[in-house]
Amino acid sequence: MTHSFEKDYWERHWEQAHDPEAEVPDQSGPNSHLEREIAGLRPGTALDAGCGTGADAIWLADRGWRVTAADISGTALEAAAERAAQASVAARVTWLEADLTTWLPTSRFDLVATSYAHPAMPQLAFYERIADWVAPGGTLLIVGHLHEPTSAGPDVGQGRGHEHGHAHGGGHGHAAGAGQQPPVEATVSLADITGRLDPAIWCIESAEERARTVTGPEGRPLAMHDAIVRATRHA
Repeated sequence: MTHSFEKDYWERHWEQAHDPEAEVPDQSGPNSHLEREIAGLRPGTALDAGCGTGADAIWLADRGWRVTAADISGTALEAAAERAAQASVAARVTWLEADLTTWLPTSRFDLVATSYAHPAMPQLAFYERIADWVAPGGTLLIVGHLHEPTSAGPDVGQGRGHEHGHAHGGGHGHAAGAGQQPPVEATVSLADITGRLDPAIWCIESAEERARTVTGPEGRPLAMHDAIVRATRHA
């Protein structure tokens, strides 16, 4: 891999993100894909895999989920815990400093969600790994950078149903800085993701591509593309 997404990489990334002079995207709100895909689910236990500074975990906790928010970066988790305390949801989030390429949970989750997470292992193998942690009847939500997007416009895919410009996901998180495209090894396609979900185990509820615009160098708009897959594990 061109990028080595190890702990040192992510610590540097989040230290830079907290530099007041650094030009990094806003990280204040949750991933809009998460809001859209998860809003109708009954709250239960959730894993935010590569939680970064905690926007998604805090959003889930505020809606009644009991969240384990895992990240390899202690710098990101420190900021996340502060934000959770300010949002009065600290009691519903467990912050876990862990390398998700080796860590194993002691039980499965009703929801496993990951947004733009880039670990030190092949991207699709990472998705397969965390998918094993979804409980029967539970939900898997993957939001990734789209590789070679189609030209069909800002809202394309399989017709089933980001504006999210964050440097999101942290120690297994967003590899691109402000105004940068993600490295190719951190990108996927819908077919890549759905092809790894055995239909004997999973029901794919939604699979789509979406375009979003972030602020690039000198304030210029930059088009980014996402792949979003939500699947339910058969009970």
